[in-house]
Amino acid sequence: MEYDPQNPFARILRDELPCVKVYEDEATLAIMDIMPQADGHVLVLPKEAAAELFELSEESAAACIRTTRKVATAVKAAMGAQGVMIAQFNGSAAGQTVPHVHFHIVPRHEGTSLKPHGAVAADINRLCEIAVRIISALPAPAVA
Repeated sequence: MEYDPQNPFARILRDELPCVKVYEDEATLAIMDIMPQADGHVLVLPKEAAAELFELSEESAAACIRTTRKVATAVKAAMGAQGVMIAQFNGSAAGQTVPHVHFHIVPRHEGTSLKPHGAVAADINRLCEIAVRIISALPAPAVA
């Protein structure tokens, strides 16, 4: 899959499209998925331009894993989930639809099914409410 600098995630990173932010640092951005498979579905994006994981620098790949771990822990706590699915797709044959590396964090509860991805856009007010819960569950930044 070839990188397209006009993909929606690249445009979000350039502040050309809106998003509901959950976490941001110098290398990554975590946002609410606007077509969630479950309440609390978050995406982690590297700020480095790369279509697939194999194209990311070692530093950016490591930053993505650190952020995914941190945000997934908060998602699990905020949503009272028994488990968390973390997924990352590379190439259209694997199910990747946006040509920018991203990690899906999806909270899971026993006995519930996932909604099909892309089926229904979420209510923005609901996304914001859930984002506040997740942000509140993130660890406090270390004070120097």
